[in-house]
Amino acid sequence: MRISRVVVAAAAAASLVASLAGCSAIVPLQAADDSNNPGCADVIVRLPEDVAGQERRETNAQATGAWGSPTTVLLYCGVEVPSASTQRCIQIDGIYWLVDDSQKPSYVLRSYGREPAIDVVVDTTQTGTTPALMDLSRAVSWTTPNGHACTDLDDAEIIDGDSGAGAGTESGG
Repeated sequence: MRISRVVVAAAAAASLVASLAGCSAIVPLQAADDSNNPGCADVIVRLPEDVAGQERRETNAQATGAWGSPTTVLLYCGVEVPSASTQRCIQIDGIYWLVDDSQKPSYVLRSYGREPAIDVVVDTTQTGTTPALMDLSRAVSWTTPNGHACTDLDDAEIIDGDSGAGAGTESGG
């Protein structure tokens, strides 16, 4: 009986090692300051298994997500909620995103007009930002709109520097 227990234990250990060898390593990330926001839980439970053709990976931080091997797309929920911004703003599937391209070819896209806020980091040498955001939009849509929206120059009120009057106003004279 003793030999069979040893053989079973060794076989179980070998099986465990073999199964772990086929797994991708856990992606080490740091949780955002507001990652314990209940709204983040609503997002994280709805994250897709594939983003931009990349398989989901396990992370070690609350309210985060990762896809690809090597990692191509990262998600952090609970980042600072942006207020007015001069960054380029895009809309994908009804979600506004502020675009930070200061770390090209990696782009950081922060949800805008929703709480809690979410950062998505995309390595554009491996995939595009639009496919990644499209795949994540369903999960991100569970965040709460806060009334902010992107505007373009056509929507902005232009102030005339001399008179302070709006560009669209008529001046009497």
